[in-house]
Amino acid sequence: LGERVAVLDPRQVSADGLIAAADLVCVATGGPKPAPWIVRQALASATVPVVSQIPLYEELTGDGERGLQFPTGDFLTLAGQLERLVADPELRERLAARGPAAVLDWPGFTDRLEWIYRDLVSRRHDSAGRVAVARRLAGRESIHVDLHMHTDHSPDCATPIDVLLETAKDRDLGAIAITDHNVISGALEAREQARRIGGIEVIVGEEIKTAEQGEVIGLFLEELIPRGMTMAETIAAIREQDGLVYVPHPFDRFHSVPDYEHLLSIVEQIDILEVFNPRVAFSAFNEEAERFAAKYRIVPGAGSDSHVAQGLGSVMIKLPRFEGPQEFLEAMREADIVRKHRNLVYVQALKFVQTNTRPKAPRTARPGRPARPVRGGRIARSKR
Repeated sequence: LGERVAVLDPRQVSADGLIAAADLVCVATGGPKPAPWIVRQALASATVPVVSQIPLYEELTGDGERGLQFPTGDFLTLAGQLERLVADPELRERLAARGPAAVLDWPGFTDRLEWIYRDLVSRRHDSAGRVAVARRLAGRESIHVDLHMHTDHSPDCATPIDVLLETAKDRDLGAIAITDHNVISGALEAREQARRIGGIEVIVGEEIKTAEQGEVIGLFLEELIPRGMTMAETIAAIREQDGLVYVPHPFDRFHSVPDYEHLLSIVEQIDILEVFNPRVAFSAFNEEAERFAAKYRIVPGAGSDSHVAQGLGSVMIKLPRFEGPQEFLEAMREADIVRKHRNLVYVQALKFVQTNTRPKAPRTARPGRPARPVRGGRIARSKR
């Protein structure tokens, strides 16, 4: 082994020269101090890199197109990859030939950077909106809207529809979007009740669980969209009903949400991005959503995500009165988000008590017993 392994003094050799003279180079960092320049130099010198699987090295080697990889710390796989390259000259030559073209010179680098920024800009939404629709909205009275809430048609909520509607009216909401999990029966029933009692509009929505890419809300729906489809299929189903695509709590890692990569893949299809949800665990999740919406000029939205009536209206949207999805979306462009303090621990405790001590089936109003709005969880109004 001593005849086959040479230990070189780093003071007497050039790293660039050593890499250029080698057939293979191994970069086995665990990640805290990566050395991308070594990988880049190897590619430029047509030396095949064998790298640990950290994202930076995976990108440089083209996910295996220009070099081989091994799990960080897995020396057995590393040995196996080295043996493959030693025993297979054709594989080694094929990988080596792809390296130099992947290393950009300065003109190539600036072209690539410009392409990246042009691609990002092209994916930003048009902030101008629809002028004709905006003119129709001008001068209309403003109302408050809560865009995200649940009834006892959701498995994790125990709020009856009649109580939800009366509480919404009591809190001066002009419209609400009911977005039960994977059902629209509650929203449809609520819309019919709202039409009978008057004083409030109901947007029929559904918070839909996709196969593996988190949840998305469809607004202004008429038919149930089944759970378990891909995100693209779910969005297509919303569009088929002329509905709007609303992405809830997009960066809350404690909810089922699409990751950043999947969110980018649908960014052009998002109508509204929820930038404020009072139920997220950390305010940084809302802040990240706000930055993402601003970056891509997506219409920002907000909702209480209330699972108990006491949380209703903890965040609202103030916007002109609207008719239908197009006017609603246009009204949202200039809307204001109004936040009100709610004790999250108190509201979450109520959710736990109500959903674990009451019947699971949706309840209907009892004849002769009108629903009353709940009083807990709100700011007391000052006496005039």
